[in-house]
Amino acid sequence: MLLVGGGHAHVAVLADWARQGPPAGVRGVLLTPEPHLRYSGMVPGWLAGQHGEGDGLVDLAALAARAGAELILDRCAALDPDAQVVTTAQGREIGFGIASFDTGGEGQGERLLGADPRLIEVRPIRAFVERLAMLRASGCALAHVVVAGGGAGGVEIAFGLRNLAGADPRPHVTLVTGSAGLLPGFAQGVRRRVATTLARQGIAVIAENARFDGGALLAGGQSLEPADLVIAATGSAAPAWVRASGIATDAAGFIAVDAHHRSTSHPHILAAGDVAARIDRPLAHSGVHAVFAGPVIAANLRKALAGEAPQAAYHPRRHSLYLMNTGDGSAIASYGPFSAQGSWVLALKHRIDKAWIAKYAALAAGV
Repeated sequence: MLLVGGGHAHVAVLADWARQGPPAGVRGVLLTPEPHLRYSGMVPGWLAGQHGEGDGLVDLAALAARAGAELILDRCAALDPDAQVVTTAQGREIGFGIASFDTGGEGQGERLLGADPRLIEVRPIRAFVERLAMLRASGCALAHVVVAGGGAGGVEIAFGLRNLAGADPRPHVTLVTGSAGLLPGFAQGVRRRVATTLARQGIAVIAENARFDGGALLAGGQSLEPADLVIAATGSAAPAWVRASGIATDAAGFIAVDAHHRSTSHPHILAAGDVAARIDRPLAHSGVHAVFAGPVIAANLRKALAGEAPQAAYHPRRHSLYLMNTGDGSAIASYGPFSAQGSWVLALKHRIDKAWIAKYAALAAGV
């Protein structure tokens, strides 16, 4: 049994194996490029100095060991779903009977904005954190930072950078939301709270598409120069190897899965997170859904090994809870049409995030 990627869903699979023991008579393998998973929900808090750089990490290597799974530190470069083989970036071929994919998607900032040395993709989050930490350690001045992307991720990154810990002066931040505007799909009350807080913190908002042209960053014909750094929080693109594999995909190239998170073309393959797309209903690429899909994947992997049809299904609630860190000791809560704001919301966010991390830390340590 091959787990490809150490994302939010697969830590739940490893936790299931650690608690109940790995499926009998099965060799479990985790293929992932890094020995740790960085929890993306805590990164804005790290920017604002509310968490240390080492916080928000799940020790995949230790968790895999507790789960009885072999760890291979490499990334998926190709999939042959019919031959049941994954080829890694280093050229290793790994056969499988059953596989689950939770690799995440890929950043699409360069495709949407164009190439520029100042551009940093938010995805993968590990590389984003490492590059930003390296820039700061080198003494790179960040007088003006542009964040491209008006979703919840872009908003939180903009707040975190505006309140960047240890920066004196703090960076000026411009949030370029794209033509869809600020927080598309969120309730009007949430958008109003966020817009008010952005304005209060002096974060400029431009509802246009950004693009590099002749070495300059433009948005709606307006120059955003000088810009020291451009952060692409423009959503997730499907990895090229997915479409090349011949597995069924949606129109955007993500692995097409049903309510059981099983491939619609290859039932011996499951997928969750940003690499997958639910065909039975629209589902945003969000860590919230990946976390809830994890136990479903774990249960259905056991069913598949027993030769039985999957029974567990992920039925998302009508609304998802989003807690957006504003970087200044407060946060904004969004739940469908309802919203709230205050330091108590941030305290709730910290409690939820830290509890999620602590749960897997305890499992990894055998507590």
